[in-house]
Amino acid sequence: MFFKIEEHKYQFMAFMKLGSKSEAFHRDGQSWHCTSGLQSDVTIEIGEMSFHLHKFPLLSRSGLLEKLIGESHSIDGSVCELQLDQLPGGTKTFELVAKFCYGVKIELTSMNVVSLRCGAEYLQMKEEYGEGNLIAQTEALLNEVFSNWTDTVKALETCEEVLPHAEELHIVSRCIHSLATKACADPKLFNWPVSGCKEMGQILGASLWNGICTSVKQQPLSDNWWFEDVSFLSLPLYKRLIQAVEEGGMTLENIAGALVFYAKKYIPQMNRQSSFKNLNSGSTISIPSEADQRALLEEIVEILPKQKGVIHTRFLLRLLKTAMVLQSSPSCRENLERRIGMQLDLAALEDLLIPNMGYSVETLYDIDCFQRILDHFMSIEQPSAAASPRVVEESQLIEGTLSLTSMTVVANLVDAYLSDVGADVNLKFPKFQSLAAAVPDYARPLSDGIYRAIDIYLKAHPWLTNSERKQICRLMNCQKLSLEGSTHAAQNERLPLRVIVQVLFFEQLRLWTSISGWFFVSDNLENSQNPNSVLGLSKNDCIEDMRERVSDLEKECQNMKKEFQKQVKTKRSWNIFWRRKPRYVNAKS
Repeated sequence: MFFKIEEHKYQFMAFMKLGSKSEAFHRDGQSWHCTSGLQSDVTIEIGEMSFHLHKFPLLSRSGLLEKLIGESHSIDGSVCELQLDQLPGGTKTFELVAKFCYGVKIELTSMNVVSLRCGAEYLQMKEEYGEGNLIAQTEALLNEVFSNWTDTVKALETCEEVLPHAEELHIVSRCIHSLATKACADPKLFNWPVSGCKEMGQILGASLWNGICTSVKQQPLSDNWWFEDVSFLSLPLYKRLIQAVEEGGMTLENIAGALVFYAKKYIPQMNRQSSFKNLNSGSTISIPSEADQRALLEEIVEILPKQKGVIHTRFLLRLLKTAMVLQSSPSCRENLERRIGMQLDLAALEDLLIPNMGYSVETLYDIDCFQRILDHFMSIEQPSAAASPRVVEESQLIEGTLSLTSMTVVANLVDAYLSDVGADVNLKFPKFQSLAAAVPDYARPLSDGIYRAIDIYLKAHPWLTNSERKQICRLMNCQKLSLEGSTHAAQNERLPLRVIVQVLFFEQLRLWTSISGWFFVSDNLENSQNPNSVLGLSKNDCIEDMRERVSDLEKECQNMKKEFQKQVKTKRSWNIFWRRKPRYVNAKS
């Protein structure tokens, strides 16, 4: 027996060499024959393959074969035939088992040790049937495999082939525990490369001699160094590994990053790719069907960390869009909408513009989906925010001295969203009104955002009735418009006349308040400073400018009142005309 761990192809690999004899078997079609020259007295059949062997080397190593050969012993000395269709690993495993029994040279590696360990257990190859039997040999190699990251990953992948037996022997749990321990630990504490060929490419000043790297100095590894290595595991094993690293104390951000990497790799619909690449080797592999992608997406959504901010809102929205395309279950989509709503204040506008699916839809974007997301956010944030609403001055926003709350951020997001979707002529008035009204007034320090959205909607929907125009303008607090917003609104012909008058009134009120403040300041300054100073001159200039502005506003307001009175008189004259017309018609008839 020869056992060692050597550096091979840029990575440390555990392997074991057993036996000393040269090759003693040859294959002929579906049959294996021993070339020792002795007549075969036992035939082992596994599936369609037959192994023509000898009893003594087999029963001297295997308790099961000893029992089966003893039970099938024939008096006439005919060849014993045995069926081993249930052998873990099938023909490949038994080929190595047979060579081991005959003392032929074999090499155990991380790629075959799991199936050999399961096969040895099935065949009862214990120490009582020979010292250094296969169970003991494979266990010794497994212990070395578990000390190496790359070998453990490979061993866990091969567990898929013999999963029930590997589970029974706790090989799967031992692999997962080993990987989780290493993933949670500091790689600098271990004297092994934590990953395969890609990470070895990070070695600084590396020099190769006969294909062997002579340098041991590596760059520091990031927290995501293990993502790609374990991404080749099947989803059930991957979920168990994620649970193990979580129990091992890994940060939720790192766990989320691993799940994001796995999802992007096996759900190509998320990336809208026409071909699906193996990220490690670059070779093209089969694209998962939509049903497989849908099942995988639903599973990943269930195990994603639920804490706010752990997963980027952009990724959650990409998952939601993919779930819609793949027609995932309603519970899956509702789960994603709830998670997005919980951290809506961290979302970006371009990610929230979710296209409507199908051909029978009316609007370009899925307004109902955004409404549900917004409702989830408001159900969480509004009770606490309403308890202490903040009054915000315009100057605070301009100077940048205000730390915006999540409610204010979402209010700005909703206004920007309405500005984008408001240009859609198919957007119904009730939906626009419902979205805008979902945000309370105290969440909008300024009304410029909602005013812009209303203006865009009115421009795209000129057929709205006066009543609807008045209703939509009630969503805007004219008192919170900035100076620029007020100036624009005062000249906006799409707004109802009453709204324009309100805008002018509040602007005039604001200017009078400013003038009163200046007069108060001027009185204090005149008592302490020379009235001929430069400050006094600039003060007087400012007051004069304000007076001119107020005068202009008063004139504009008077003109608006006259125009309003004219429209009222015109309306009354038409009402009188329509009331008199029936009498005239009746008289004529």
